[in-house]
Amino acid sequence: MRLPALVILLPFALLGLAGCSGGSAVDALQIAEPSRETTGSILRPDVGIPGADGGEVITSVTEAGMTALAEPADVNTPALEQVALHVPKPPVRPAGKPSGGKVYSQKFRDAKPVNFGKVTPQHHAVHGVDVSRWQGEIDWATLRGQGANFAYIKATDGGDHLDPMFRKNWDAAARAGLRRGAYHFFYWCRTAAEQADWFIRNVPKVKGALPPVIDVEYNHQSDCKRRWPRADVLEKMQVFMDRLERHYGQRPIIYTAPDFYRDNLQGAFPNHPFWLRAVAEHPSKVYPGRDWVFWQYSGSGLSQGVNGKIDLNVFRGDERAWWNWVGQVAG
Repeated sequence: MRLPALVILLPFALLGLAGCSGGSAVDALQIAEPSRETTGSILRPDVGIPGADGGEVITSVTEAGMTALAEPADVNTPALEQVALHVPKPPVRPAGKPSGGKVYSQKFRDAKPVNFGKVTPQHHAVHGVDVSRWQGEIDWATLRGQGANFAYIKATDGGDHLDPMFRKNWDAAARAGLRRGAYHFFYWCRTAAEQADWFIRNVPKVKGALPPVIDVEYNHQSDCKRRWPRADVLEKMQVFMDRLERHYGQRPIIYTAPDFYRDNLQGAFPNHPFWLRAVAEHPSKVYPGRDWVFWQYSGSGLSQGVNGKIDLNVFRGDERAWWNWVGQVAG
């Protein structure tokens, strides 16, 4: 999510890594070429979106989102792909108090605290983090006690980069009792099918894991300068998400940031859960009308168990809603 200072201050030798920023200079580099991927579009029910069935809903200007490493582009990749997806029905949980373990109250601090107004992150019962190699060695048991009830862990980006800390973090988070999931940073100069296969190759299919996440945003350090038209962006995302849903049996969550959302995702994917970055205002102001499952409210969190800063997140809903949701999407 947050790009570390180490990356931002790299020497001028990395000038070639021109970012996919929101400026017009990059727009001028857009390649007017059709997407080479197609997907069968399916209407899906509102599975895995708290509040989408009329339940309780708790009701930017921002820096870049999830940490990504620029990788070499291989734009001469194959192939048209037709994706057909059978969506399994979610399990139905019985009424009554759901069980699932203890929810720890958060004890996080923030190096750059923000006044979010009437509805703050502290009004939410379930807090969590997301991490990558940039957090270094993590004391997961301590982090759990500080209030990390869930963790999303950087797994892959593009078609050939694996976060070197992924498996260690993946295993350690489970041992510490956190609900864990993996995320993929989408790279716009590789085919979606190729990236999905790379993620599937590296992320285990494990009962109880949270749904996989596709991270779509502009990366200022990327060597990929393509800006696809909105229709192609959505098509490529659909190919990637359908492939993951078919393999894991879970509908992927879409993580995004305000500028990318504004340009590409307004009104799109109404039946997919969203994880929204909003570090200056509440998501309802940054993404009006959009339901969400997770809110990333800080890229400057501080916690025992981690050296340096860490991204902080909340789940939308109370403890009961959390366990109901986990039971629905993760079993």
